[in-house]
Amino acid sequence: MTQRVPLLTVACDLRYPGLIHEVSSAMESCGAKTVGYQERTGCVSVRAHWTHWPCLFPQHGPGVKHGRKIELTTWQREVIDRRPERFLRGLFHSDGCRFLNTVERNGKEYAYTRYQFVNESRDIMRLCQQSLDKLDISWRMSRPNTLSVARREAVARLDEFVGPKW
Repeated sequence: MTQRVPLLTVACDLRYPGLIHEVSSAMESCGAKTVGYQERTGCVSVRAHWTHWPCLFPQHGPGVKHGRKIELTTWQREVIDRRPERFLRGLFHSDGCRFLNTVERNGKEYAYTRYQFVNESRDIMRLCQQSLDKLDISWRMSRPNTLSVARREAVARLDEFVGPKW
């Protein structure tokens, strides 16, 4: 019986070629020898076979991620604690957005940039919140699955390392 080599697939929106390149570079820097691409309507799947993906992602399992416990190993926690900016960049670029919010008050229209992160996993949301707290970036929950960063100084701080998708 032949053993199957694990395949990591990350779906990327074609509108953001810079992120597609970042994903493939990250896979290669982890140790994957060959990264491939599979185009579909509006997106491209960045894919790499590598025997050690389960070592890097021991949380992987059957079913939806919000249906199982997502708990970091000690070494994963240490990496995130050393580089919370990189972790948050990945979270906001995968399951978040940066946009111009417009509101009307007293007949006058105002526009300001804000970030949102949306995820059904309470564990992943908690990891995002902890990383923002570590960097002293203010946030609030606008819905149970939606985190919002809207204060001017907090948005400016996120802009330093997350910024718009490209």
